[in-house]
Amino acid sequence: MSNLFTRTPTASVLYDAPGPRARTRYQLFGVLALIGVAALLQYVFTALSDNGQFDPHLWDAFQYNTVQQRIVDGLVSTLEAFGLAALFSLTLGGLLAAGQLSDHKPVRWAAVGFVQFFRAMPLLILIVALYYAFFAKEPMWALVIGLTLYNGSVQAEIIRSGVNAVPRGQAEAAYALGMRKTQVMAGILVPQAIRSMLPSMIGQLVVTLKDTSLGFVITFNELLFVGKAIASQPINAAGFPYIPVVLVIGPIYIAMCLLLTALARWIEARGRRGANRRTSAAA
Repeated sequence: MSNLFTRTPTASVLYDAPGPRARTRYQLFGVLALIGVAALLQYVFTALSDNGQFDPHLWDAFQYNTVQQRIVDGLVSTLEAFGLAALFSLTLGGLLAAGQLSDHKPVRWAAVGFVQFFRAMPLLILIVALYYAFFAKEPMWALVIGLTLYNGSVQAEIIRSGVNAVPRGQAEAAYALGMRKTQVMAGILVPQAIRSMLPSMIGQLVVTLKDTSLGFVITFNELLFVGKAIASQPINAAGFPYIPVVLVIGPIYIAMCLLLTALARWIEARGRRGANRRTSAAA
């Protein structure tokens, strides 16, 4: 009988362990994939080298104070647009989530319709439409409002899902004590839901930060627009500094996203420690 319940070390719950032929085939596919990637990288490197993109003189543009200041100004504009869009989208997301959870059908239907419409709307089209219709002289607000409408709708779904994920017995117990729905939401459901939905909310904020780069389409002076302007200026006979600009602007975006992710993990860790302390005190 013990053999019936004994699992071999190579077996898996979901699938059988690959045999010798399958392992050999997987290894062959892996080697071929590595060769293909290496060949692609070699082709790209050779093409860029033939076009003079690795000429050291292409870096001369970054020695000028004017260029350095333009990059700083573009970074500040990017952070300003992101800060406003993040604040407005979280506020709008909370309001829309409350509307979707409302007991009043007209309010709920209006909130659901709003969320579904702007989630389905391509963000670039929304930003361009706002720019040409209302904000031709203020491109930053076309970008901020477009990001707010789209990301606020996504945040609303995240918040609504987080609240609905709280066990129903929590709300039922609160109602049994005579609490109103507003008290139940603010005091019981939302505080518990925050821990589960915080990673998704921060992840969407990272998306918001990266989407600020769409501002270059409407000539908003953000970081990508500045990088494009620098790359479009030839450096004497060396050509256009496309690769140096990518190697400068790209890491700045990556660093901002990593810092935002690190902040999210720090906030999540603090919330977890606070919850553990409250649980220990209650025990």
